Amino acid sequence: LPSSHSYRGLTLVLTFLSYTSYHLSRKPISIVKSQLHPNCSTLGPNPHNDSNSTTWCSWAPFDGDNYKELFGALDNAFLVAYAIGMFISGIFGERLPLRYYLSGGMVLSGLFTALFGLGYFWDIHVLWYFIVVQVCNGLVQTTGWPAVVACVGNWFGKGKRGLIMGIWNSHTSVGNILGSLIAGAWVSSAWGLSFVVPGIIITTVGIICFFFLVEYPEDVDCNPPLHHVMTTSEKDPEAVTSNEGPLSLSGQSSVDHSNSPKEPAEEPEAISFLGALRIPGVVEFSLCLLFAKLVSYTFLYWLPLYIVNVAHFGAKEAGDLSTLFDVGGILGGIFAGLISDYTGGRATTCCVMLVVAAPMLFLYNHVGQNGIGTSIAMLIICGALVNGPYALITTAVSADLGTHESLKGNAKALSTVTAIIDGTGSIGAALGPLLAGLISPTGWNNVFYMLIAADVLACLLLARVVVKEARGWCGPMARQRGY
Repeated sequence: LPSSHSYRGLTLVLTFLSYTSYHLSRKPISIVKSQLHPNCSTLGPNPHNDSNSTTWCSWAPFDGDNYKELFGALDNAFLVAYAIGMFISGIFGERLPLRYYLSGGMVLSGLFTALFGLGYFWDIHVLWYFIVVQVCNGLVQTTGWPAVVACVGNWFGKGKRGLIMGIWNSHTSVGNILGSLIAGAWVSSAWGLSFVVPGIIITTVGIICFFFLVEYPEDVDCNPPLHHVMTTSEKDPEAVTSNEGPLSLSGQSSVDHSNSPKEPAEEPEAISFLGALRIPGVVEFSLCLLFAKLVSYTFLYWLPLYIVNVAHFGAKEAGDLSTLFDVGGILGGIFAGLISDYTGGRATTCCVMLVVAAPMLFLYNHVGQNGIGTSIAMLIICGALVNGPYALITTAVSADLGTHESLKGNAKALSTVTAIIDGTGSIGAALGPLLAGLISPTGWNNVFYMLIAADVLACLLLARVVVKEARGWCGPMARQRGY
């Protein structure tokens, strides 16, 4: 039989591919925005002979002066539905088979992603069609995060969880990069394919997970082959020997096997919503993630359009350049996980990165477009500092709190805790793009001031946990010095 390491590796790969495809299907909207309302004057004269029209190449209903507000409404429709659904999703995730839950959600996500793109081929110009599709997609995409974190948390202990999950969490950035490149391939020719192709990809990965994903180590027999030992079992071909005594072929003890049957262990009940909130640290990290995710998702949805407006790149070039922010996110997630494993300070690691991120956001807005080299370097640095804490909280911190010592070994809390933390963060993810859409007409400087303020608030909300971690470090240091 395959070893436990093989199944663990398979779980890591499948969950990585699953959430990569989730983010891959979310990214196209940010790439296509600049094509829904492009600068028509750069495309030549109006072929419709309407000299008063400066938006002849735009896609109705996004051809008006309020197009930024409409883009914000599209983003908000998805993200508000995602935030609301996330609080419910974790509860279902604890009570339903994760494999069915995850696979079904991925297939439905593929359907609604493709439906948005089919609006191009069906020549749909009704805002409500795109809004309804975004709401439905936001709801079904909530099946992803609680399920994949629960699966990984079931297979991996706390030893190197920060580093392992930091590497694993690069699926977010990998998905954003692939989504940008795939959407960019068709954005200028047939933007509907920028949604249809990612929809097909996530559906395919969902079907693969349905057949091959293993939820728990207990679901498979991963015991290595037993060594041949000279015992009385050689006289009895019905038994083999383990380190703890004779075992039958079924794996049950053959000593007093028939005389003392054991009662089946009672399965612990899934934790309640309020019970999960009482776990120390859940509220603080949830509120911190609200503001950290606000910054991350504002970049996710508005960075390509910002580059088009400020640096005057084309839609495809801006989408390709925006992937550097996600490259930095991969490095930041790994770095945050490694440092937090070494120091044992998850909150302190997040706080330090958020403190440094605030001035870097200011610098990127003011000098980040002074040359392509400067822009590349600043995007990578900002991506690392912004996405590092976001990645650490949504993975290692969620897994730690979902298996907190106060739960006394009850494993039926991981999905609920993960959903609470990410659901609260998703409120910020909904607010960020919405506020960016409302503020950007007054100038991009104001958008960046809003992002800097959110970073500072995220730091302040972790202050109590940081102080607790610092006291934990001071105790051993004082004992070493003889106090």
